[in-house]
Amino acid sequence: MGYPRRRPHRLAEKLKAIRFHYGLSQSELVRELGLNSAYTNVSKWELNRNEPDMLVLLAYCRYAKIPLEQLADDELDLTL
Repeated sequence: MGYPRRRPHRLAEKLKAIRFHYGLSQSELVRELGLNSAYTNVSKWELNRNEPDMLVLLAYCRYAKIPLEQLADDELDLTL
């Protein structure tokens, strides 16, 4: 039994900002990122009800051409 992993507080905000920056709907984002995920999961991520797994975060970063640190580190702002 370990300790729960700390979650970035600004992750949901940043994920939503990426989608808005590219002018995509949640369904379009799922297709653009090539995710095997329902668009309803995007809503959960953006509302901070759930957290995407590492492969999804990497897909966001590759699409937006940003380092993973910008997504995960609350002290860093996005540079889109």
